[in-house]
Amino acid sequence: QVQLVESGGGLVQAGDSLRLSCAAPGSTFRTDTRGWFRQAPGKEREFVAAIIWTGGSTYYADSVKGRFTISRDNAKNTVYLQMNSLKPEDTAVYYCAAGLPSYGTWSRLREYDYWGQGTQVTVSS
Repeated sequence: QVQLVESGGGLVQAGDSLRLSCAAPGSTFRTDTRGWFRQAPGKEREFVAAIIWTGGSTYYADSVKGRFTISRDNAKNTVYLQMNSLKPEDTAVYYCAAGLPSYGTWSRLREYDYWGQGTQVTVSS
């Protein structure tokens, strides 16, 4: 069992930045893929970014490419999502996930076994 705890959400204005954190306290699970997903009101949960723990390869949704950066801290077993140039359409609940997706499937929700409780990000215009 892996517990994921997100933090760092909040209310910001368009153009501002936020950094989300996803910690896995007490877990030694480090050979997985960590992903960030988001869900806006009335919409399906969608992929944002993923990082392969071993090697550090990263993948992004087109909508956030160039603005968001996913990274990890091995010592803290924590994944971060640095979000710059935020837009109102980035408003959503952001979820951290962990799993072992096959190559090329890191954007698929069903490939992730563990999920955090979510953190709200609201971007005002």
